[in-house]
Formats: sequence, structure tokens, C-alpha cells
Amino acid sequence: MKKTYSEENYLKAIYHLSKMESKVSPKAIADALENNPASVIDMLKKLQDKLLITYDKFNGAFLTSSGELAALDIIRKHRLWEVFLVEKLNYGWDEVHDIAEQLEHIHDDQLAKKLDDYLGNPAVDPHGDPIPSSNGKMPVYATTLLSDISVGQSCKVGSVRDTSAPFLKYLKQLGLGLGATIYVIEKQEFDHSMVITINDGEQKTVSHKMTAHILVIPG
Repeated sequence: MKKTYSEENYLKAIYHLSKMESKVSPKAIADALENNPASVIDMLKKLQDKLLITYDKFNGAFLTSSGELAALDIIRKHRLWEVFLVEKLNYGWDEVHDIAEQLEHIHDDQLAKKLDDYLGNPAVDPHGDPIPSSNGKMPVYATTLLSDISVGQSCKVGSVRDTSAPFLKYLKQLGLGLGATIYVIEKQEFDHSMVITINDGEQKTVSHKMTAHILVIPG
């Protein structure tokens, strides 16, 4: 059953929110999609009628098994397109998200498979996010926040939770890309900012907002 662009965006948003929150509320969805709560309620009812989600005001929205498969299919296409744009068309990692948002909605059963094969079956996208398999399995990759790394511990950047252009440009200015080694020198009790080195370079002070949006692999 084909879904509208709007339905696909809702399923994807619910999937991502469910990984961060115990209850996916209409307000959380509205904030994520920059929509109004009344419109969200209408869409949730439509998705429930199509057996893609379950929803009630006390427990929030949950994807059904078919809804999760549909969400992962969209995420898979999005991340494959990001790889294509960076590796084959030389876009920067801060330029591809919005373009992939458009390309992910192309409805062609063979396109994602051919794109995956053409790219050599990549495991992660340019932001370090794992690419779901064609049968709807999401690999586990980096799951630890940089903000949770202790003083005196090192780690490698695995992925970023914020793929907005301003954030990615900021990381580029810091020289902080995927695979970069970070060593935590100090944590400030007042605002939880960190003093770190990147690839054994000079010390830098970074905000808690930044460290809470980077996923790392300790060790």
C-alpha cells in the first residue's frame, strides 16, 4: 500500500521520537514536524485506520510492525541518498539532508536496492547513522553520548544526532568529523561544558548542547 509523503514523514518522525522518548505525544510530533497539534491528531487517526500505528491520548503513538517496516524503509532510502550525494556528487555532509528528504519519497521498489548495490552496500550514512537493511533491521552502532564520557576517557565520533546545516558546519570548523578521536580533559560543573582535544590537537571548550548531540564509541 503506497503512502503519501505526509504519512511517510509522520511514520519516520514517530520512529525517531520513540527512540528518545517513552511516550510519543501529538505535541512532540507537532514540534518535530513543525505542524499544529490539531493536524497531528487527524493524521494519527488516519495512520491508525491503516493499521500503521496505535494511538491513544494516555499512551501516545506507537508504530505497528507494518508501520515500523514502512518507517525503516524511508530511513533506509534517505540515508542511501545521503551517501550517494556525498560520495558521488561531492556534496558536503552539511548540504545533503534537505535534498535526501525529497529523494526518499520516490516510490520505486527496485531503486533502493540498485542504489545500495551501486554504492557498495554502505553500513552508515555520511553522519554515521546506520543504514537499515532491506528486510527492516536496524544495526546498532554508536549509542553513547559524548556528554556521558568521563574525564580522562577517550572516544571516537560515531554519529551525530543533529544533522542541521548550522550544527554540521560548526563541527567542520572544529575539525570534528566521523572517526575523530576525542579526549576529555575537564568537565565544568556549572554548565556541563567540556574541555577536550580532537585528534591530539589543541584544547577546545565545547558546550553541553554540542556534546549532547554527538554519539561516540568509547575506548
